[in-house]
Amino acid sequence: MKLGVLCSGGKDSWFACGLAQKKEEVACLISVRSKNDASYMFHTPNVHLVPLQAKAAGIPLVTVETEGIEEAELADLSRAIRLAVKQFGIEGIVTGALMSVYQATRVQRICRDLGLWCFNPLWYTDPNAYMERLIGSGFSLIITGVFSAPFTKEWLGRAIDREALADLRRYVKTDRITLTGEGGEYETLVLDAPFFRQRIIIRESETEYANYRGVLRISRAELVPK
Repeated sequence: MKLGVLCSGGKDSWFACGLAQKKEEVACLISVRSKNDASYMFHTPNVHLVPLQAKAAGIPLVTVETEGIEEAELADLSRAIRLAVKQFGIEGIVTGALMSVYQATRVQRICRDLGLWCFNPLWYTDPNAYMERLIGSGFSLIITGVFSAPFTKEWLGRAIDREALADLRRYVKTDRITLTGEGGEYETLVLDAPFFRQRIIIRESETEYANYRGVLRISRAELVPK
C-alpha cells in the first residue's frame, strides 16, 4: 500500500514515518505550512525545514500553505492530501498523533471522505517506552519551541538525549507536563534518523524567549554526509 506521511518536522511524524516504512511503501510526505503560530492543527516552529528533511530521507514532498484559521485550515489539509493522491497514488495517510483527539478525528474524517486508510502507529503508545525507543533507535532531535513552565531559555536548541529525558521525567512529576510534549509544552525538530541518507547541521539561528515561552528560529541549515 502506498502511504503519505503527514510531516511537521518533529519527532512524532518522523518516528511514525519510520514505522510505516517497515510495513508499507511511503510514497511521499505531506506538509502544511501555517501562517498562524497558534494553529490548532499544525506544528509551526521551523516547518520551513521539512523540505531539507525530505531531501535527507530521499522522500518526495507535497507542501501547501494555510492561513491557519481554525477549521478552515482543514480544507487546506484536504487539498494537500488530494494533491498527494493525484501525484503519488497514495491509498492511506500516516500521522504521528499520540493523544490529540482534536487532530486525530479531523484527519480521520478527511481520510474517510477521500476513501483513504488512516494509520496512527503511535496512538496512545506508552510515553516512557516511546521516548526510550526514539533515543535508542538513532534519532537525533532538538527542542525548537517551549511553551510552559518550567522550561528555561536553555532548552531551546537542546538535544533530547538521556540526560534531557531524565529532566523531562522530573518535570512530569513536579510540573505535570506530558513527557512527549503532547500537551503543547514543547516542539522538536529531527536532524537525523536511521533512514536519513544525510543529516542536518544548523548554521544560523536565534532565540526568542520570555515568560517560559520561546522559539529557536533557524535561518540557515544544510545537509552533510553521515
